Amino acid sequence: MEDIKTEHIVMTPKCKTTESTTLIIERKAIDPPQQEKNGSNVHIAGGDHKGIVINKQANAVASGVSDPAQLCLEFRVFLVSAQTGKHTQESRTLQFWFAESLSNADEPSIAQEFFRELVSPQEFPRDYVGFIMKIIKLMQHKYTTIKKLEVELRQLQEPIDLPTRPLSADDTATGQVVELTLVKVLELIESAYPNPVTISDMAQEYGWEKAAVEVILQELQTKGLVKAMDHGAFTRIVHQDTQIQVVKQMPTMTTSKQPTIAIITAQYCEKLAVDALIENKETYVRYTTVGTGSSPNTSDGLRRVTCRFGESNVYTLGNMGAHRIVCTKLPTVGHTREAMTAAGNTTTRLLGTFQKVDFVFLVGVGGGVPHYTDYNRHVRLGDVVVSHSTPLNKKYVYVYCESAKLHENGSYLFETKEYCPQNLGLQDIAANLKSQAESGTTPPWDTYLKSGIDALSTQSEHAFKQPAPESDKLYMAIGDRDVIEVAHPVAPQGTTNKRLDGYPRIHLAPVASGRQIARDDQLRQKFASKFGVLAFDAEMDAVVESVLGNCRESFAVVRGVSDYKDGTRAKEWQPYASLAAASVVKAVICAMDPPTNV
Repeated sequence: MEDIKTEHIVMTPKCKTTESTTLIIERKAIDPPQQEKNGSNVHIAGGDHKGIVINKQANAVASGVSDPAQLCLEFRVFLVSAQTGKHTQESRTLQFWFAESLSNADEPSIAQEFFRELVSPQEFPRDYVGFIMKIIKLMQHKYTTIKKLEVELRQLQEPIDLPTRPLSADDTATGQVVELTLVKVLELIESAYPNPVTISDMAQEYGWEKAAVEVILQELQTKGLVKAMDHGAFTRIVHQDTQIQVVKQMPTMTTSKQPTIAIITAQYCEKLAVDALIENKETYVRYTTVGTGSSPNTSDGLRRVTCRFGESNVYTLGNMGAHRIVCTKLPTVGHTREAMTAAGNTTTRLLGTFQKVDFVFLVGVGGGVPHYTDYNRHVRLGDVVVSHSTPLNKKYVYVYCESAKLHENGSYLFETKEYCPQNLGLQDIAANLKSQAESGTTPPWDTYLKSGIDALSTQSEHAFKQPAPESDKLYMAIGDRDVIEVAHPVAPQGTTNKRLDGYPRIHLAPVASGRQIARDDQLRQKFASKFGVLAFDAEMDAVVESVLGNCRESFAVVRGVSDYKDGTRAKEWQPYASLAAASVVKAVICAMDPPTNV
């Protein structure tokens, strides 16, 4: 009787140097293996490892030229020597070959899921043998469409500093000592703007001495950054606004001056970015001085000081192309019910004050969702995500996750609120702009981005130029303390959709929020994959609800990517990302039909 060949997972050394080891792991149909003999170069595994064959020498590799890998993924781990206590850095590169039955479109998703499972925090392989064995087991039992993997492990130079683990809201919550600095005080005042902030509130929030806060405020006043208000409060001085009027109520406007488009921002640098692209602008501020108080921690760990009985409002009016614009800044945003209610109320007041507004943009920073293996779906710092439905689900462009519950089978049940405008005209314009940019035409938002950088060049507190590209590091938290660095995917050979240096790429996908999912790397990826999300923001669902509740049928959430969380974790990319988002919004507005009520 003729023996029938069976499929095995075969590991073969390819080459080894003092600094690197390269292995081939592939599935092969081989003759039924015989019992291993003494001195044999082949180890036949049995028991729980049945179906695995280990070649011990490199000369066992079959001769011949292999086809180029279909996908490549590199990541770096940071190891600690038990003997010396020194940190070393190791590069691990995976090259993928897939079964012919798998479509090209599905290859990146399979590779991404394989990688996520390989580095899952619960069972991340700490040692070399465990890492290789996990790869073999995953190929053998779950990822049967992966035909071959080439694995290279290379020792790198010792890093000067270990990477900083991305912080979650819980990491920056109550209990940590916050140093009193000029930057921190200015940040508090800017986040509360247009609400004034009292010395008592700032001192109480972080346990600072009032006298020490007064010294910082005097320095900020000397620099011309803040000004004193009534009741011992302070607010930000906005230098870019050439005409600021403090009013008790908005003046009556002729029909031709009524704005038809509203832009809502949440952070100070976001409003600066939008205002820099508005022509013929004038700003109105209505202050509420009915006492102040402090709100609990927001989703970015920053405790915001706000007015207790009402909110101040700031409205900047002007033109973008043929359209009249009003831009406002929310005085508070975050996870607390108080903060979310205040954000919704501010939006309702805006739409009640300017009743000709038909289109609403929520503009600012967000956290991108990286794709470790698919260049075309990978979102990088400085890119812009416009809220858009997925090809498979037209029911939502914005998703808020209230909770995520783990089932016994290991899957999650996500409790969500989903939002979609009745009119998708803004989304259609963004899709046309994206197509134009990918056809090789210089994207229109590039002109607006450059003019915005020039206009904001005197902003010493916020640098709106693009940070150095090498600062765009992609880290993945694996457990409580460990972090790996993942390389950005490179453009496939012959691709027509290459990233141009200095040009933000525009992505069309749903935007999401939710504290529980945004702070957990693995959960965030699972949620993003299920809902097609490419960006998260700091919980703007109350604003979206207010827009829809006030019968505005057309809105878009536009997020410039400043980190890989929710946009609030790091400050370095925030100004540039804000300006990139504002530039895309202006491009959309200038592509809209001219208003008919002029």
